[in-house]
Amino acid sequence: MANSSLNILIVGGGIAGCAAGISFSSAGHNVRIVEKQELWKFQSSGIFVYSNGLESLRDLGVLDEILIAGFTIPDGINSYFDHSGAEIVETKYPTADDGKIPAILGIKRAELHRVMANKLAAMGVEIILGTTVTSIQQSEHTASVTLTDGSCDSYDLVIGADGLRSEIRPMIGIDVKPKYTGFGIWRSVHERPETLVNKIMMMGPGKRFGIMPISDDRLYTFGTVAEPEGSFFPPETWAETMQSRFAEFSGPARQFLDALGPESEILYTAVEEVVLPLPWHRGRVVLIGDACHASTPFMGQGGAMAMQDAVVLALLLAGDLSVDAALQKFGELRLPVCQFVQNVSRAVGEAGAKESKSASSPDYSGLRDTAQTAVDDFYGTLRALNGTAP
Repeated sequence: MANSSLNILIVGGGIAGCAAGISFSSAGHNVRIVEKQELWKFQSSGIFVYSNGLESLRDLGVLDEILIAGFTIPDGINSYFDHSGAEIVETKYPTADDGKIPAILGIKRAELHRVMANKLAAMGVEIILGTTVTSIQQSEHTASVTLTDGSCDSYDLVIGADGLRSEIRPMIGIDVKPKYTGFGIWRSVHERPETLVNKIMMMGPGKRFGIMPISDDRLYTFGTVAEPEGSFFPPETWAETMQSRFAEFSGPARQFLDALGPESEILYTAVEEVVLPLPWHRGRVVLIGDACHASTPFMGQGGAMAMQDAVVLALLLAGDLSVDAALQKFGELRLPVCQFVQNVSRAVGEAGAKESKSASSPDYSGLRDTAQTAVDDFYGTLRALNGTAP
């Protein structure tokens, strides 16, 4: 192995940072993670992970625990309804590894993080909370990093996994800021009725409302709607505002919207993107995950792309390439995949937002005719693009 036992600093302890920590520690590198939160706290609600993301969790050695903690959607079914609750169509998502890996898993974000954090602890990875980077000075083969606790150490590689508003990105001279997409997303967590086992997507006029089981007894809802840039909603108004934003939805959504109140688990976030051209590295510092390719949520691929970044980069560094060549190759392999996901996700969101808000009976015949083909084409292209990865 050309790059055995590198000293690696990972900045950020979210999905990307945890996946990187597991990948690099498994490969025999000396890994340290710094996370600026005093306590690891992750946004409420859930996340759905499709089979390509579950493949990365398998590679990380945590798939079995993830499957126990989450909820596997039977037969990978996504049921589409209009906003009144009328059925439109069902689609099936692909499994992986000859059916050994399910098509879709829902899981609470905190549970996904708990499983990954436990894996890091079992591997003995050093994790420093309440700490981040204040400066980076690079030489030819190392990066000298000063932390907020005043310490300064030299590393063979620094990984910026610090998310959408990455502080590492400008430190290495990349002046790219998140771009608002015109959408806001509302999320809430509820008890799961025993009979609700499929992923549900409801199509409204210029809006979407989804329902996803995330455990044996919980589900989360997620709704996207166009919002002016800079919109702010005080948390104490979230329940009332979420209800009003999706007031026209009935059918499967209605019981969960009606249940919203002051004690509900609700989260509102503006939807932003980071579109970063290559290279994603400068010297011995490289960006992964949302720090370099944050996407809109319409394809449910953000977490999967971040985890795959970590797996691919670790594999490249385990090969015969030098560190510098591996970082270059990493960007060349990952940009087409992440760019494809960003473009498709953005197009899906924009198409939904353009639907007539005044149409009393929207025509969903096009969706009915093309939905399964769109799923098959997306995952077929994704497989083809990933075919060149190590």
